[in-house]
Amino acid sequence: MQRFSPFLFVFLWSTGFIGAKYGLPYTEPLSFLLTRYGLVITLMLGIALATRAPWPLEPLQWLHIGISGVLVHAVYLGGVFVAIKHGLPAGVTALVVGLQPLLTAFGAGCFLGEKVNTRQWTGLGLGFVGVSLVVADKFGTLAALGPMLVPALVALLGITAGTLYQKRFCAKFDLRTGAVIQFVPTAIVTAIAVAFFENYQIEWTGSFIFALGWLVLVLSIGAISLLNLLIRSGSAVNVASLFYLTPPTTALIAWVIFGETLTPTAIIGMVIAVSGVYLVARPK
Repeated sequence: MQRFSPFLFVFLWSTGFIGAKYGLPYTEPLSFLLTRYGLVITLMLGIALATRAPWPLEPLQWLHIGISGVLVHAVYLGGVFVAIKHGLPAGVTALVVGLQPLLTAFGAGCFLGEKVNTRQWTGLGLGFVGVSLVVADKFGTLAALGPMLVPALVALLGITAGTLYQKRFCAKFDLRTGAVIQFVPTAIVTAIAVAFFENYQIEWTGSFIFALGWLVLVLSIGAISLLNLLIRSGSAVNVASLFYLTPPTTALIAWVIFGETLTPTAIIGMVIAVSGVYLVARPK
């Protein structure tokens, strides 16, 4: 099962666009995320109590897990959803966040002492080229993007810092109680942002309820649990490289479900991205 965890993670993480596509038309982005976090906390707390899952013994461990949660969830997801809601094309968002493996590789050497060899650097470069080709036809007019790039850049810094921080300070924790500890401060930070910038208005349509359920069960519980397991067992660089596979997988899902076009350039980009990730993660 552990061998297939990276592939399952990539697939589940890539379906996150379903939530944005179906849910954001009916509410503001941070209000959407706050509702999602509340449901995740309720579900995971119930599971943790019912199964008598162990809680961290040291207060400092609670702090580290909470900080990693704020970075990975509140900062990253908040940035992505705000960027998409305010009109940043999904392709541009994917490209900006696609810089994460490269930033993680730099940070892994400084903060984790991980050595990135020439083969891995080559793979990281190929991965980024591949992602660029996959989303090339979705850019639109870059000159008109302006401030819309800011939340995407914030998301990039959040997921990069969160991955490095979790690997450094709290790589191992129980997934049930750890999820509660991660999402409670995430919800608090998001609630403060909602109070300042949004009105927390939701139109409870069938599409919104579907999107919310999908993001809670498939993304926040399924994909995030797999991400935590991967961070625990693998190097930060190897885990980060998997994010190169998200845009190609998302494009394939959109082609199958929504009939979106796959251009020859995108197909070539998919092959290059997969090759890059293979070079990064291949055993020595």
